Amino acid sequence: MLTGERSVSQTGLDAVALKPKECDVRAALDTPFDTVAVDYEGREHLPDADVLRELAADREVRLTTPVRADGFDPTGDDELWDWIPDGVRRVLVAGHGAYLTEAEAKRAVSPRLAAGVERAPDAWVGTEGIERVALAVGGTQYELLSRRTVSNLRALRATGYDGEIAVYAPTVLTDDEDAILDAVGAYAARRRPVANALPEGAATDSNAAGRAREVMTTAVRDYALVGDVDTVSERVAALKDAGADLVVGYPARGPAEFAE
Repeated sequence: MLTGERSVSQTGLDAVALKPKECDVRAALDTPFDTVAVDYEGREHLPDADVLRELAADREVRLTTPVRADGFDPTGDDELWDWIPDGVRRVLVAGHGAYLTEAEAKRAVSPRLAAGVERAPDAWVGTEGIERVALAVGGTQYELLSRRTVSNLRALRATGYDGEIAVYAPTVLTDDEDAILDAVGAYAARRRPVANALPEGAATDSNAAGRAREVMTTAVRDYALVGDVDTVSERVAALKDAGADLVVGYPARGPAEFAE
């Protein structure tokens, strides 16, 4: 929990994202956010339906649903659509390959996203890697923070796009550089531009040194919201000025950091 006069509610974040593999998602009830996004990390880590009902009784809940995965496929095996409790909304995504079988990963994304939006018109649509497809099917565009996010937002708004846009960002509320690198260094290092810039075999956490440290110090700020509350607040404000309607923070050091 943050101490002192500054708190997570002063960052300007609009929602919290939690990973059920890492925590009991009911931890969202200890945060000040009215909206919680529950990430998908494989069927074995889906929260119990009763847990989702409990959350939905007090918060707006959005469950990430990979449209290519068995059970969530709105054009085929869709048994899990009925399993999702009433009142739980969706974030429709293509699905990360790490959580899909080889057969699932080969399925076409476009028709499944379109069918999903038809069944759940209020769904958010994850844009990672499928930006044009996501834009074509409509719904709230759910962007993953990157070094290009601000320019992409401005470009979308400049073309006259007036749909809702949400931005997802791993968040670390500290200005301790070692703590930041330990929390989101590995995450940022998986991004292709960062991986290409890093020396081979270099550490990406608090052990990073020399050139690797320089690369990672920039990278964690490109792909995450890091710093004290005031610094994160300024970043969130800049995203909204560029065109974001909502900014969703994932507490990379655990949900206790967002508790109030």
